Amino acid sequence: MSAPPKSLVSPAPNSEGPPGFDLVVSGGEVIDPASGRRGPYDVAIADGRIAAIAPRIEPNGAAVIDARGCLVTPGLVDLHTHVYAGGGFWSLRPEPVAWRSGVTCFVDAGSAGAYNAGALLDQIATSPLGLAAFLNISSRGLVTETGEARSASDCDAALCAEVLAAHPGVLVGVKSRLDHHAVGPAGLEPLRQARSVAQAAGVPVMVHIGGGPPEIDEVLGLLSPGDLVTHACTGQSMALLDEHGALRPAAASARERGVLLDLGHGSGAFSYAVAEQMAARGEWPDVISSDLHLRSVLGPAFDLPTCASKLLALGMPLEQVIAAMTLTPARVAKRADQWGALALGRRADVAIFRLERVEVDLFDTYLVPRRVDQLLVNVATIASGVVLEPLPPEPLPPWIEATAAQRRLVARPPSELRRPWAEALQAAEDFARLAIGTPPRYERGGR
Repeated sequence: MSAPPKSLVSPAPNSEGPPGFDLVVSGGEVIDPASGRRGPYDVAIADGRIAAIAPRIEPNGAAVIDARGCLVTPGLVDLHTHVYAGGGFWSLRPEPVAWRSGVTCFVDAGSAGAYNAGALLDQIATSPLGLAAFLNISSRGLVTETGEARSASDCDAALCAEVLAAHPGVLVGVKSRLDHHAVGPAGLEPLRQARSVAQAAGVPVMVHIGGGPPEIDEVLGLLSPGDLVTHACTGQSMALLDEHGALRPAAASARERGVLLDLGHGSGAFSYAVAEQMAARGEWPDVISSDLHLRSVLGPAFDLPTCASKLLALGMPLEQVIAAMTLTPARVAKRADQWGALALGRRADVAIFRLERVEVDLFDTYLVPRRVDQLLVNVATIASGVVLEPLPPEPLPPWIEATAAQRRLVARPPSELRRPWAEALQAAEDFARLAIGTPPRYERGGR
């Protein structure tokens, strides 16, 4: 195990008995939705695995993380990310985000299609983090910003199925981006192809919604139980709410038959107005994901704990928030036997947070602020038993627009980047503004 940061971990005093453990996370409040365990527990790690969970564990010479006053959760699972490093317009390396966010497992959401999946598969095989991917129905994936599925030649269902079948458990679903930029005149055909491939393989489709056409009711009508609608709180024309703020009948029907909602915050797909209306009806996302990529990491998404803090501010219960970032995404990816739980013998992926009282503004993607009074702040991230050390952000590529404030932020030394990045950008002009229209407006509570 590599040497963890001295500021987090201290050697235990000598005690009698065999050592047994490499590291003990001591004194925290464990929240593990997979087991239903919640309360004060210590977690012991040996040889990269969870070795013990108990109200009190004697370190017997192991290093100790003092987690008093902290939440201890399974390592978070971010189901919608773009982490195909160097593989296209959107993708970044996950490691410079993992250490400060508590995310130990990243699922790439369609950065690669059949033509360019090879290097992503190599990255997955060699990463110290848990990685998997949804394969894009477009054979060329997201090499460019958008437009990947605008013609019939862009999508080859038979080829997608062949590549998917060759990598079970690694390629965990099929991604279809459905908005007018991505599909243009192809309309619903990419989704129909994705659906046929996914059904045959027994995996879910993740469908991106945003600015149509297509029409949202047509999209929802093609989805089956276990499929996911990502960008579930988008305020664009494919929103799940009607003009009065009520859930569309097609969305209600999709929910009843088991279609899942994924937050997929991103840089253009989260509206407080939509999220508030859905919250008022108890329509919380099943999965909280960041849609992490080269734009969204600059805000206002930033990372998965920041996205989760916005839902906490809207009233989503803490344990439900943790489940939506651990147990549920692990199940969707069919990795629940490996990810998203604190269980004996499992890979030791652990996240430690403080739920801090704060007074900061968190922005939606229309740059509408909301003052929040609590924030999930990562204290330590443990992946396979190793406390991850600070890493600098990767340099911004020239095609990503950023403000001076955003550039100053990513230029800071890693020692200054543990605190939530949202605290550093507290004005709308700190963010690059995207052309996603005006924010939707509803009467409070809808009808």
